[in-house]
Amino acid sequence: MTGQRATTTLWRPTGPEELDLVRELNWRAWPPRLPEQPIFYPVLDEDYAIKIARDWNVRHSGAGFVTRFEVESEFLSRYPVQQAGGRTILELWVPAADLEDFNAQIIGEIQVTHEFR
Repeated sequence: MTGQRATTTLWRPTGPEELDLVRELNWRAWPPRLPEQPIFYPVLDEDYAIKIARDWNVRHSGAGFVTRFEVESEFLSRYPVQQAGGRTILELWVPAADLEDFNAQIIGEIQVTHEFR
């Protein structure tokens, strides 16, 4: 038995400003939410993250990025999966107040997997 914790892969579409903040946090955490952002929502499907980064972030910020990261699965069980549209449009809704605890459960680094301009 190795003692490794089970993890879940999550994706997050993001714009350049948020990505700069993740870089400043050494690719280990997400920045605190702004007052008008009460929820942090990572997604469970890479194709959905690509669609948001390509179709929304590029239009609003000039660039969109898809990130991938691992979070301890047992911790995530406190957040029910939210279906935000079709059957593959799945998100977790993490209250902004929980983000520090959420960040502590990230295993490894946050990685950029796709970039759109």
